[in-house]
Amino acid sequence: MKSVLGLSVGVGLFLASSLGLLAQQEVSPQQGAEAETMAMAPDLLILDAADVSIEEYLWKNRLIVVFANSDLDPNFREQLELLEERPNDLIARDVIVVTDTDPANPSAVRLDLRPRAFGLVFIDKDGVVKLRKPNPWSVREISRSIDSTELRQQELRDAREAAQ
Repeated sequence: MKSVLGLSVGVGLFLASSLGLLAQQEVSPQQGAEAETMAMAPDLLILDAADVSIEEYLWKNRLIVVFANSDLDPNFREQLELLEERPNDLIARDVIVVTDTDPANPSAVRLDLRPRAFGLVFIDKDGVVKLRKPNPWSVREISRSIDSTELRQQELRDAREAAQ
């Protein structure tokens, strides 16, 4: 079973990610109601790259992949803080964040994208890498990049047509 962990944004996101506490969790029946309540609040989905195959998100989600050589990397920490400032902007654009801070055990994502130390990579729904950045980027900058893609422009046109 793949681990998919929806974290509510805030301090918990930063601490859990930066301390490497994103572990697989099983939901017990008692936690079911609690999990259902959490599902009502928007959560920015953050996944460990070890549990991710880019292909499983094709045509469903955009991926923001954050690489670092350690979860203690200041750029990695800053990037997670920037992402948690405006999670709804990312959620509205169908973004899932993928983190990889373990170059000693390279994930398939790391092997495919071959980052150098810290890196931010934006992969659109069609599986094409649209952006690579060697420094942290704000959600505003990421959102502008997403909004400039043809796929996002088509989504916005479709939404306008459906609203009419």
